[in-house]
Amino acid sequence: MTTDLGGSLLKLRDIRKSFGKLEVLKGIDLDVAAGEVVSIIGASGSGKSTFLRTINAIEPADSGTMVFDDKTFDFDSTSGQHPSERDLQALRSRIGMVFQSYNLWPHKTVLENVTHAPVRILGKSRAEATEMAEGLLDRIGLYDKRHASPQRLSGGQQQRVAIARALAMTPRLMLFDEVTSALDPELVHEVLMLMASLAADGMTMLLVTHEMSFARDVSSRVLFFEDGVIGEQGPPGKILRDPQSPRLRQFLHSILHDDLSQAKAGGLV
Repeated sequence: MTTDLGGSLLKLRDIRKSFGKLEVLKGIDLDVAAGEVVSIIGASGSGKSTFLRTINAIEPADSGTMVFDDKTFDFDSTSGQHPSERDLQALRSRIGMVFQSYNLWPHKTVLENVTHAPVRILGKSRAEATEMAEGLLDRIGLYDKRHASPQRLSGGQQQRVAIARALAMTPRLMLFDEVTSALDPELVHEVLMLMASLAADGMTMLLVTHEMSFARDVSSRVLFFEDGVIGEQGPPGKILRDPQSPRLRQFLHSILHDDLSQAKAGGLV
């Protein structure tokens, strides 16, 4: 198959995914350029998280084509033709993903959490992996916690370690799935600041978020998911300030109402 990337790091065509009789993704087409930051918004159950999971093949697509970094992956459940597990493992090693739960190993130190995959998967020496990990931990302000157990860190600190662990694999693309939703409000800012610095450094990022201010300030583009399809997309200023569809207007109104209610509950307004 001819890749025809046209400058895109990631190209998706007619990506579909079902769980039993429930069709979650109903034909997604998307091109993402290197260095682009794409925020994904939408109501719960609209397919956002499943979409991210298909990109790094935690949940491989049932059908469709993905071209990532010059390599083509065809999915066809009807014929049983899918990429080999070896190819999917290679794909996952080049795409970092961070979830709302930190998933750090409690029996390993912070440093060991960050060095584990580079040593086991990338074949780096312990000394090389340690040097890189210490540099990453220094960047995120947690170098002094490198020998600590994850349980001794705050939620925001644990999430920053999870991001550092993903970055230790030197990914070409980073996926973030609601990484601040489990954090207390006062801890959200430190994680968003780290993500903003990655964007400023040119990291290609796709992120599912309800942080509308962050999406507005950092994103190159915003996608609105509804019922398993991309209902609307465009620059953040247009999508968030001048939504065209009634569904998007309703969604943004509900988000604004929830934010105002939380602010009132916290005595901020």
